[in-house]
Amino acid sequence: MRLLLRTFERMTAPSPKSSSAATPARRRVLSGLGGGAASAVATVSGASRASARIAVAPGGFPNITVPATTTDPVLHLLRRATFGPSPALVSEVRAQGATAWLDAQLAPATVADTTMDAVLTRWPRLGWKTWEVRERLEGGDTWTVMNDLLESHLARALFSRRQLLETVVDFWTNHLVVPVPSSEVWDSAHLFQRDVIRKYALGKYSDMLNAAARHPSMLKVLDNADSTKKAPNENYGRELLELHTVGVGNFTEADVKMSALALTGLSVDSESGLYSYKPQRRYVGTVKVLGWSDPNTVPENGSAVATLYLNYLAAHPATATRIATKLATRYVSDTPPASLVTQLAQVYLANGTAIAPVLRALFLSPEFAASAGQKVRTPYEDAIASCRILGLTPEPVPASGVTSDLRSLSWLTGTFGQAPMGWPAPNGYPDVAAAWNGASSTLNRWNFHLSLAGNWTLKAMTRPDVATLVPAPLPSTYAVLVDALATKLLISLTTAQRDAICRFVDHAPGDALTAGAAAVTWRLPSIVALLLNSPNFLTR
Repeated sequence: MRLLLRTFERMTAPSPKSSSAATPARRRVLSGLGGGAASAVATVSGASRASARIAVAPGGFPNITVPATTTDPVLHLLRRATFGPSPALVSEVRAQGATAWLDAQLAPATVADTTMDAVLTRWPRLGWKTWEVRERLEGGDTWTVMNDLLESHLARALFSRRQLLETVVDFWTNHLVVPVPSSEVWDSAHLFQRDVIRKYALGKYSDMLNAAARHPSMLKVLDNADSTKKAPNENYGRELLELHTVGVGNFTEADVKMSALALTGLSVDSESGLYSYKPQRRYVGTVKVLGWSDPNTVPENGSAVATLYLNYLAAHPATATRIATKLATRYVSDTPPASLVTQLAQVYLANGTAIAPVLRALFLSPEFAASAGQKVRTPYEDAIASCRILGLTPEPVPASGVTSDLRSLSWLTGTFGQAPMGWPAPNGYPDVAAAWNGASSTLNRWNFHLSLAGNWTLKAMTRPDVATLVPAPLPSTYAVLVDALATKLLISLTTAQRDAICRFVDHAPGDALTAGAAAVTWRLPSIVALLLNSPNFLTR
């Protein structure tokens, strides 16, 4: 801690025009909000060092005090159902009505998204069929289309007006995991996203599960492409039960073996890279998993038997509970109320595994309304929300055709520990706060906030200068300035938080603010970064 304090003193030393009497305030900013400081400080900026106490509550992020701003029902909805609200979006939803906005989002085709439609034309290769990717890129840059996919995925999260769809796509991408980039899916991952995840994100889970089971990406990643009656591979059969449907504790090892046999024949054509059902590989004989069974007597009918099996699993009560729990964990709480999970599972089963009715019931539930402040943004969500609140816009298409900032953002989120589609294991990124309170990830995110506020990173994606956040006429005091900046960023501060930020810029809250002051010139990006570093902004 003494090293942290000494380093902080050096990084925030007053300018020649500042009063040396303000120096003790730079120590007090570290205790303005309580909590333990992160231990790694070697490459951290001054503003990030100040955040070491401002942003981390005792015991880590799970113990964050609920900021008052999240009790606003519109803001609460938008923090959960989008990748980050903006003042303009808040105004739009207030005018439209929260329920009307939600219903439109659940029918995304009704939401005009012309800007995003235009941006998506930058990646024409995403329309290539698997065999086209192979024909055009084999022996060359085989990661090209995967990079296109990652860039477009980020662009949609940043700029699409169909925000709820994008969060649901992110949810399913993290449920039916196909890691990107990967040598196994270089020719098909973009089609898995289009034809499995996006197509069925708000539709029936049974349809999504069947589409996944017949997609080259899933069949390769979980080894079913090589599974045969003589040498059944249990990988997909196990993950189908453990991760995609009923969950741990609801099946036996005998079920896993039968599950693998029930999926034999679902494979990939080696020449085209397309899905191929291969009856010669099909196990013949009775298959029985949990309460389902089929005589399975004809190899040529194996695909139909697999469909019956997958539909059974999708509609299983344990699957309903698992999907309901995961959705409630994503949108409500790290420990969702059992009453809500039960209700959502019932809605799921009553609607034939359709997801849109489940989400509508979730967002209109009293449990959701009462959950303000109970979720924390993951590093990926933090990055997207920061870009959205600062008003970043799509970068112009450079002559090279490479959308450099989106690729850079993909890399940056990797340094936070959560690159899009980057989780290598089939269980997906964790979606609870305790998983993301490590020092390295946190400090990298803080430095990102400062670079973003200072327009020192992602510079091709233009954004309003942070000076536009300062009200006109100029606020009378430093306290009024900080409160005004927080309001523009949709953050509600406690008095202690506001006063700590004032002390960071070497002033008491009641000090008069003058034009040309450091707080509204060269130190303004640091103040904005501190606000983005705060637990108030981190709250989902």
